[in-house]
Amino acid sequence: MNYFRENIDRLEAYTPGEQPQDGGYIKLNTNESPYPPVRAVLTAMRSAVNADLRLYPDPLATRVRVKAADVYGVHPDMVIVGNGSDDVLSILMRSFVGENDKVVFLNPSYGLYRVLTDIQSGRACCVEYTEDYRLPDQIVQHDAKLTFICSPNNPSGTVTAPGEVARLAAASRGVVVIDEAYADFADGTCIDLVRSHANVVVLRSFSKSYSLAGLRIGLGIAEKNLIAGMMKVKDSYNVERIGIVGAAAALENVSKMQANARKVKRDRGYLTKQLERLGFRVIPSQANFVFVFPPMPAGELYEQLKARKILVRYWNRPRLSDGVRISIGTRNELDTLLAAVTDILASRKQ
Repeated sequence: MNYFRENIDRLEAYTPGEQPQDGGYIKLNTNESPYPPVRAVLTAMRSAVNADLRLYPDPLATRVRVKAADVYGVHPDMVIVGNGSDDVLSILMRSFVGENDKVVFLNPSYGLYRVLTDIQSGRACCVEYTEDYRLPDQIVQHDAKLTFICSPNNPSGTVTAPGEVARLAAASRGVVVIDEAYADFADGTCIDLVRSHANVVVLRSFSKSYSLAGLRIGLGIAEKNLIAGMMKVKDSYNVERIGIVGAAAALENVSKMQANARKVKRDRGYLTKQLERLGFRVIPSQANFVFVFPPMPAGELYEQLKARKILVRYWNRPRLSDGVRISIGTRNELDTLLAAVTDILASRKQ
């Protein structure tokens, strides 16, 4: 007997990047930071491992909201904290999307948007990016309850300018969500739009630039009424005590995060130049990864790198199957990757 709802039975689940259980891999496939968390963050979390763990955490994650409000120049009531920004995405879906309600997102982009729409029994409207990753006119759907823009986009690394987002928000009757998981590696942000547009939500993640992917902390920033409604929907204790302490400490050390982000941006430029010299076409990126088209079948390159215990991300689907996404690792990791790629390409010429 099948006990699942029909939409769950049909659901094609999101597939995360590989997380090998055995060691020895160079992981350039899931956009994690190559640098450890700031020492002050680790110290704060260690101090929180005490008898207070018998108590529930603050359901509002107040310390994080206050610190985030200071960093991003908003009021604490304009911030919601989630168990990763994926949790905030789920809260958004449960808040605004009912059965057959339209949800608009772009392709290629973050695959979880469609999965969450399907879980909610919403009506997915997938709009193709232009070839140069600009917003197409079809992105404005007046009956959409939610419209998602990932900027910098995953997996292309391209950015949608705040002016374009503002025009979309002004034309939209529903809520426009700007997923800025990678914004700390980019030249700009859309956070200012939450002050001028009551229907804009900006998401931030601690998984990338703050080196805290294992902690699972994300933020939603929006007008107070939107946040208040979303607070009704979130799980009561969706962020645990140690996560609250770690996220608050990270927000007290933004300058150290920014220093690591600058190193990532520097090495992103280095990797881009080296791959172009090897005959790759590289999409200009403002994220902590690059999407590249190799001078050989991309799936074959992925497999050969994996055999050498170097992981990159490959999708066998339209617009992506000719390329791979490569996270920015340490300079040593990137040089190991480049040496492996050089050897693979040379062996094909023999």
